[in-house]
Amino acid sequence: MALELKEFEFAQGVETKEDAALYLSAFLEDGGTQSLLDGLRHLIQAKGMTETARLSGINRQHLYRLLNGETQPKFETLYKLLHALGFKLSVEVAEPVSA
Repeated sequence: MALELKEFEFAQGVETKEDAALYLSAFLEDGGTQSLLDGLRHLIQAKGMTETARLSGINRQHLYRLLNGETQPKFETLYKLLHALGFKLSVEVAEPVSA
């Protein structure tokens, strides 16, 4: 009997906006901007690159380069991507870093 392997889907089980927000927050806390881009890539692939490019106003080719790590995003680019996925940015007080 042959073993059947399925391709792993990172955003599997992320069904609501709240789930997606927690998903992105975990990526951001884990590794900063590059990690956030990894989480965004997973969600954008699930939504569709073409649709996300249209909603964000970002050229699809540029979106691919950005999400593949070929180029670093500007703040306004991250803002557009998050907004296209239905999120907003906010700032909160961080826990003090112990010395």
